[in-house]
Order: sequence, then structure tokens, then C-alpha cells
Amino acid sequence: MSVDIATYVHDLAVAAKAASASLATASDEQRQEAVRAMAAALRDGVDSIVAANELDMSAARDAGTSAGLLDRLLLTPERVEGMAAGLEKLAELPDPVGRVLDHRVLASGVDLTRVSVPLGLVAMVYEARPNVTADAAGICIRTGNACILRGGSLAYHSCAMIAELLADALEAKGFPREAISMIESTDREATGELMKLRGIVDVLIPRGGAGLIQRCVRESLVPVIETGTGNCHIYVHESADFDKALNIIVNAKTQRVGVCNAAESLLVDRAVADSFLPAVVAVLHDHGVLIHGDEAMCAACAAAGLAEGDDYVAATEEDWGREYLALEMSVKVVANEDEAIAHINRYGTMHSEAIIAEDADACERFLDEIDASAVYANASTRFTDGGEFGLGAEIGISTQKLHARGPFAAEALTTYKYKLRGTGQVRP
Repeated sequence: MSVDIATYVHDLAVAAKAASASLATASDEQRQEAVRAMAAALRDGVDSIVAANELDMSAARDAGTSAGLLDRLLLTPERVEGMAAGLEKLAELPDPVGRVLDHRVLASGVDLTRVSVPLGLVAMVYEARPNVTADAAGICIRTGNACILRGGSLAYHSCAMIAELLADALEAKGFPREAISMIESTDREATGELMKLRGIVDVLIPRGGAGLIQRCVRESLVPVIETGTGNCHIYVHESADFDKALNIIVNAKTQRVGVCNAAESLLVDRAVADSFLPAVVAVLHDHGVLIHGDEAMCAACAAAGLAEGDDYVAATEEDWGREYLALEMSVKVVANEDEAIAHINRYGTMHSEAIIAEDADACERFLDEIDASAVYANASTRFTDGGEFGLGAEIGISTQKLHARGPFAAEALTTYKYKLRGTGQVRP
């Protein structure tokens, strides 16, 4: 362990914690104006952001980074504009702080009100997604929290530039710039030191691959809200409309392969396998998807003239639980809905799961029995997103069951406290 890193991270967190006090007492209008100023800073600094991102992209390409990760890392002027627009939408959301969640007068005559309040200091640890810097900072400021950000080494220059621009904008609105603090070190120990700061950092949110998330869950002394990986399934029921199913599969798998709500596994009901498999083989092949198939799917691939090894491979046990984040997909034929549900609940990551079916009862059963944060009937898993859900920008998709589940947006960065007003009551 480096003493210098430990001291640096500790002092950065202490300063950020102190800065959180001014945000916690700021008015809704003050926080809105700060977030709008942050959006303007991104637009004004777009050239600097794109230039910093090109440094990261160049290094990542030289290192042989996968296409999916390169897509996550890339920032274009259009993507920067999307980040700015997301902050503006966030500013317009109803104030998540100070909401009255419950009000009652107790038998003693004491007046009790339960109200939403900020969490305090939020630590965010993430990998090759520089846009998370803006999303996390914006959500934290909008909800009266300070943040300390630890971006991945792949996105170092991008994250640092975005954080600097946002902190400048925040300071210009009269808030301490330390409320948006970036750990400017690529030393892996920095994350380890951050995870020790219980009592200073109020919550730690990891966003990235399974390795990062499990490290935080396993090692952190700070409470963790888990944003899980996405081994998302699509189940084609025997009653499915094939055209609808194929369209959804293509969208969920190929629109953006490097995101956690992309489909990674396809289950096909045995009753329609003979007629549906040739069709799905064709569309997946046309979109460049490497198929990891069970015996039936491999036979369908061979019958279509696909090349084993190049176009398809036999699936292994490991494939049923893999998040590929690439143009790859596991495909399995299941006996019926019973087996589909059992398979998904065993191998899924409680992220997003979908059924394609015209049978309403089959859809409702799937929606009820699948254990996931978002369950779909006849729609793409790609909709699992804070913006698509009308929640504004998100920090990630929570797959745990405590505190927050699904798109982790502004409201989830609050907790509550009780305010009790009396007239001299004492407990008998």
C-alpha cells in the first residue's frame, strides 16, 4: 500500500464530505441552476472533451481493446450534446429532496413527518464509460449530494476533463468545487483506499464489469449499492409472432453491443424450434453475430451453410452465464416456459429479461415469475434506462433488492429522516 495514495484519497474525501453540507441545505432553485450551468460547461468545452477522449481512444486501440469497450469509451460531439441534454432534463425533474413521504400526529400529540434527504457523499467507481462522470455528478448535485469519482484508467483523460469542467461550473454558482471530486490516479490502490472510508463516504456505487463489482462488494467497508452485469435473455414462446421476435432480437443484441441492457442469450421454445431457428440463424448471421449454440442450434447453423468456428460454436456451460458485450450470443432450445423461467432464474443477473409471446397468460406468468429488476413482454431489453423510464439521467442499473432496483436515478440517491415537532411531551 502506498501511504501517499492513502493520504491523497482520504484528504480528497474529507474535503468532498465538507462540501456536501452546502449542497444539503441548498434550495431546489440553486441546485437546478448549478446543474444547468454544468450542462452549459459541457457544451462550451466540447472540443476539449473530444480531444481528451481521443488520447484515451488512441491508447485503447493500441492496447487491442474490444470493439464493445471502444464504443463505451468513445465521445463524439453528438454524445457530449446528449450528456448536456441529459443534465438539462435532470434539472427540470421535480425536486427529489424535501418530499413529504409520510405525515401523522402520534397518540402523544407529537407531529411526525418523514421527508427525503440527501445521502451525503457518494463515491462512484466505474470503468470505460466517461459519460458516467457527467451523469453521476449531475445526479449527485441535483439531489444535494457531493460526489467523489474514480473513473477507469482507459477513460482517464476524458473523465478528468469532464470533471474539471463540471467543478468549474459548480464553483461559478457559489458551491465548493470539492463537491465534484475526481481521483486523479490510475493506481488500483486508490479504489482500495476509497473502500475503507466508512464514516466519510456514505455510499459506494460500482459500475463496470463483474470483477470490479464483486471486488467492491467483497472488500468495501462503505455500504455498496450494486449495479450488476447484464446477462439479459429473450425467450421466444411457442405463441410468438416471428417477425416481432426477430425485430426485437436484432435490436436487443446489435443496436449497442457494449451496454448492460443488450441481450446476451436467446431461448427458443421447442414447439417452434424447427420453424424459427432457420430464421434467427439468418438474421444473426447477417448482423455478424457469433452464435454459441446448443445441439439444435448448431444443427440449424450447419443446415444454413454457416462455418463452424467462424460463424457458430458449440455452447459450453460457461456460455449460459456470460455477458459477452460483443457481437456474440448464446442460443438454447427449451422444452417449454417452465424450463425457460428456470434457466433464466438460474443464469440471469437479475437485470432485464424478455418474453416474446402472443399468449397473454404466458406473458403474465413470465412477468410474475422472473426474478429481475426489469421484465418485458414483447419489447426489447434495451429500454432499461433511466431516460427511457422517464427518470432522467441514471448512475446505473441496480440489480440488488435493497434500497434501489432498476435504473438508479435521482430519487434513489436520497434517504429519509423523521422530523418530530412537539409541545413539551415526555414519554410516560
